[in-house]
Amino acid sequence: MDKTDSIDIDKQVNTDELFGHPKGLYICFATELWERFSFYGMKYLLLLYLTKYHLFSDGEGLEVLGSYAGLVYTLPVIGGMLADRYLGMKKSVIFGGILLCLGHLLMAVEGHQAVQYAAGTILTSDLTLNNGAVLSAGTLLTETIKIQDLAALNVFYFALSLIVVGVGFLKPNISTIVGQLYSKDDPRRDSGFTIFYMGINLGSFAATIICVYLGETYGWRYGFGAAGIGMLFGLVTFTKGLKYLRGLAEPPDVAVLSEKVWGLISREYLIYLTAILSLSVFWLVIQHEPVVFAAQQVLLVVSGVGLIGYAALKGSREEFQQMLVLMVLIGSTIVFWALFEQAAGSMTLFADRVVERNIAGIEITAGQFGALNAGFIIMLALPFAALWVWLEKFRLNPNIPIKFALGIIQAGLGFGVLVFGAQFPDEAGKISLWWLVLAYLIHTTGELCLSPVGLSAVTKLAIHRVVGLSMGVWFLATALSETLAMRLGKLAAIDTQGGELNSVSDNLIIYTQLFEFLMWIGIGTGVVVLLISPLLKRGMHGVR
Repeated sequence: MDKTDSIDIDKQVNTDELFGHPKGLYICFATELWERFSFYGMKYLLLLYLTKYHLFSDGEGLEVLGSYAGLVYTLPVIGGMLADRYLGMKKSVIFGGILLCLGHLLMAVEGHQAVQYAAGTILTSDLTLNNGAVLSAGTLLTETIKIQDLAALNVFYFALSLIVVGVGFLKPNISTIVGQLYSKDDPRRDSGFTIFYMGINLGSFAATIICVYLGETYGWRYGFGAAGIGMLFGLVTFTKGLKYLRGLAEPPDVAVLSEKVWGLISREYLIYLTAILSLSVFWLVIQHEPVVFAAQQVLLVVSGVGLIGYAALKGSREEFQQMLVLMVLIGSTIVFWALFEQAAGSMTLFADRVVERNIAGIEITAGQFGALNAGFIIMLALPFAALWVWLEKFRLNPNIPIKFALGIIQAGLGFGVLVFGAQFPDEAGKISLWWLVLAYLIHTTGELCLSPVGLSAVTKLAIHRVVGLSMGVWFLATALSETLAMRLGKLAAIDTQGGELNSVSDNLIIYTQLFEFLMWIGIGTGVVVLLISPLLKRGMHGVR
């Protein structure tokens, strides 16, 4: 290669970069930012929307949220496999993005608000029940009756199905593209993922400020609609920026993808058609949380036992012990995330019902407290990363099991703050919002101890030949924890009458009992992991 050729290549590389990183990174950053904007904008509105507008009981609303969140973290395992083997990341992201746009925009279909008639009410006009029966005016109701817009709810469940399948195709593949923009030994790789991670949290922070405010203040459809528009921005950004992805997102084998299956339809369109047909299944499953919960447990146990069995039969003694350690660590994360994910469930209802949300004359909506986690991560992620490096210089950097233990303990301590703060209600029986802010801060520092090292631990401890399946088990555990989180939240489910709540003091007692229970679960599990950490460290055989 002569000097001129070398200069031309250098120019090409430089024009393909921005601020020292591939331009494709910023395309992925923006796409993920808007996708997370749409996801979190809806997530923190969902339970409030169901309980306040459609008058679901707390338990019913938590079941829907648990099914939805659990499926959102389960399907990316399948979506990632389809992209790796057939579709490629470009087609997967675009297809998933289209489904997400449709789902989020359909969420804006509210229908009419539910109405509840308490037992003992004398009807002043004819009333048509959900089953079509008509009660005539003058009827004395002997039981509480709730009238909901069933057509709108069916659209709602279909919208959730679109979002679940869309996330399954989009979510795992954006991260993969970022990884492929850098060679394995590229020193910019970690900082590139840090920038990408900031995009996730910026999207989450903005969504829980903007979408939740619009939804709770001006109308639910405005919040959900804003989330949908955000996803549309993300899809347009990705398609316009494809030229900067260096061809890395293309299908692995175009010939296989376009091959006719049964001589009727190409494999690509068969995948799309199957995904669309699956929407009817998820429409039904989302309404039956026990099915989701049972399926998650079966999949997790079968895959976990399968990995351990594979390590025992095919791996060395060291690899078998490392796989055992990995399964213990993954099991411990179920506890952490089950506590942490109370944020969109019991903690949101807690903020809505017993927290004094007025500060300096500004009323903060209940769902907006969800922005605290993303905001704290943006502020603390880099300092925490620097802290581990600094501790490493003095050989004080905690090993992976100890970091897991510290994260889980902090999840428990966050609820301990709320239990303590409940002892100091104001004249109206409400507690200061600063206790909730402090709880979110402690939960976030716990997340920074556990989450960043978690995925890394999977890649380090799993046998190389099954690292993909091991990553799938990690996400299945996260999915199970989402559903389990809502089941735990149901321990503080409060029955409402016609949308009316019990007294603030009664509600505070109910939530305090739940939070105290969660506090001891977190602290207790974290202490157990801490006590067995020397054994786990020994089983890791030098992996740090």
